[in-house]
Amino acid sequence: MTMLSPARNPINDESDQAIAAIAKFMRGFSLEATRPTTADIEELRRAAPAGTQVYLSALPSRALAETVTNAVAIRAAGFVPVPHIAARNIKSREELTDFVARLSEGAAVRRVLVIAGDRERPAGPFTDALDVIESGILQQHGITEVGVSGYPEGHPRIASAALDLALTAKVEAAEQSGLKVHIVTQFGFDAGAILRWIEHLRDLGFEQSVSIGMAGPTDLATLLRFAARCGVRASAGSAARQAGLLKKLFAVSTPDAIVRTLARSGLGGVTPHFYSFGGLGAAARWTSATADGRITLENGAGFSVTPP
Repeated sequence: MTMLSPARNPINDESDQAIAAIAKFMRGFSLEATRPTTADIEELRRAAPAGTQVYLSALPSRALAETVTNAVAIRAAGFVPVPHIAARNIKSREELTDFVARLSEGAAVRRVLVIAGDRERPAGPFTDALDVIESGILQQHGITEVGVSGYPEGHPRIASAALDLALTAKVEAAEQSGLKVHIVTQFGFDAGAILRWIEHLRDLGFEQSVSIGMAGPTDLATLLRFAARCGVRASAGSAARQAGLLKKLFAVSTPDAIVRTLARSGLGGVTPHFYSFGGLGAAARWTSATADGRITLENGAGFSVTPP
C-alpha cells in the first residue's frame, strides 16, 4: 500500500520562508560602538561571529589616541575595526597622517568611515569628508575602502538635492583615487522611506553597497534622546507609536519590524548596520541570534528573538 505524505501547511511554509529571508538578510551585519570597554569587547567576542565589522564612532571631545586603542582591542578580539574619521575634528594634515598611520600599522585598519563631524567650526583644514578623501593621506597609509554617509529620511539642515550632489562628489573622488566605496546610513525607523531612498540611489546610478543604519536593542527614552541629537526625531516619534516596534517606555525595543520589512524586499547589495545605543553586548546578542534564525514571527510586521 502506498503511504501518502502528510500535506504541507502553507502557513508554516510561508513562516519558514520569512524566517529564512530575515536570517539571510542579517548575515554580514555590522555594529557601531561609541566607547567600547574591555567588558563590552568580551561580550562581543562571546556573542558575535569572528570577523564582524565594528565601526568606532568619533566625538568632538574624544582624543584620536582613544580611537586607535579601541581599534587595536577590537582587532585583537578577532573583529574588524572600522574607525570613523570626522574631518572637522582633525587639527592638521600632520595629525590626520599620524592618526591613519597608527590605525593602519597598529590595528591593520583598511576600511574607514569618513564624515564631516559635529563641530560647528572645523578644528583645522578639513571641513568635510570630501576634503579628507581628496587629501591622498588615506591611500598613502594602506586604506583601501571608505564609507560615506547616507540619509534615507533626509538631513535636518541639508536639502535632499544637496545631499545627492555631495554623495556624488565623494563617491567620484574616492573611486578616482583608487578607493572602494560603500554607503552607511544614519539610523532610521521608516522602512518605507529607506526602501524609496535605495531605489532613488539606484535610479541615480549608485551601485555601491549600502549598510542600512538601525538602532539596536535599547529603551525608548535612550532612543529618542539619540534620535533628537541626530535629527531623526520625527521619525522616532512616529515609530514609538507603532505596535511591535517600540513597546513600553522603559522596555527594551528592537528593530524587528524594520528588519522584517527590508528582508522581504529582496534588495541586493544591502546589509544591516546596528548602532549599539543599548550596549555593544546587547546589540551583538540580538543581531547574532537573528542571523542564526532564532526567530518567532509575530502578528503584523515584527518578530521576537531567542538569545544565544
